[in-house]
Amino acid sequence: MAKLLTQLKIVNRVHVFRAEFRMTQEQLAKEIGVTRATIVAIEGERYNPSLELAFRIARYFATDINTLFWVEGETE
Repeated sequence: MAKLLTQLKIVNRVHVFRAEFRMTQEQLAKEIGVTRATIVAIEGERYNPSLELAFRIARYFATDINTLFWVEGETE
């Protein structure tokens, strides 16, 4: 079993889902109970949400976490 000694690069497509739902960052933030700055940071891949927040976002968009977030370089 390989050891994971390096930080994983988590990528996401939150902005894609938000655009499909025709929502602003502010609207999504209000719906899931965070600030717009949090959405900006998540979409810019400067912040990885907690597991709870990732589930909240996925539930809001009626999808699973693996559709929204994955490790760069790994199969989706």
